[in-house]
Amino acid sequence: QVKGAILDAVDDGLLQMNPTRKVTIKGKEPREKKIKFLSVEELKRLVGTLECKNEINWDWFIVFVAKTGLRFAEALAVTPADFDLNNQTLSINKTWEYKKSNPKFQPTKNSSSVRKIKLDWQMIGQFCPLIANLPQDELIFVEKEKNGKYKRVFNSTVNKFLERKCIEADVPIITVHALRHTHASILLLEGVTMHSIADRLGHANVTTTQETYT
Repeated sequence: QVKGAILDAVDDGLLQMNPTRKVTIKGKEPREKKIKFLSVEELKRLVGTLECKNEINWDWFIVFVAKTGLRFAEALAVTPADFDLNNQTLSINKTWEYKKSNPKFQPTKNSSSVRKIKLDWQMIGQFCPLIANLPQDELIFVEKEKNGKYKRVFNSTVNKFLERKCIEADVPIITVHALRHTHASILLLEGVTMHSIADRLGHANVTTTQETYT
């Protein structure tokens, strides 16, 4: 805009010459935008590469986030007590402060983030035997050290794991947070209302959901 105004001023005779003629504008090339979600078929291919065994691992964590749309810290904070297997619901009422050297439970992002979400029958069937013998108030996805303290979990570590799985599945490389976007996008595709998606994601208002997904 500034360049256009100066060139107009030169053309109109207001300036005798362009004072910026030899100016060099420095800057960086814009970063390539990251893919923020997968399509239904791409998600199926990704899930097909996961090694979901008889005990909890990061493969199960990827499935869990993709099927619930939870934030990273919310998913880490899930305990067996949060599952209501009879009513097929999951309570989200806390987060795990994974960024600190001595991690602990923290409140959710906001009051709207405290919620109950429905789980499909397949997920209930998968997780029921996985958590059956675990203490009710202990984390499902975070291992403990020999001294009884929880091991530190880094977002970058899980993202690297997911990156390897994306490459193996031949789908765009995404982050764990992009699984949340994928979850919401699939719900939108299936005709779920924006208000229902906002409630499930724990957004404070539906405007946030609309601005992100429409």
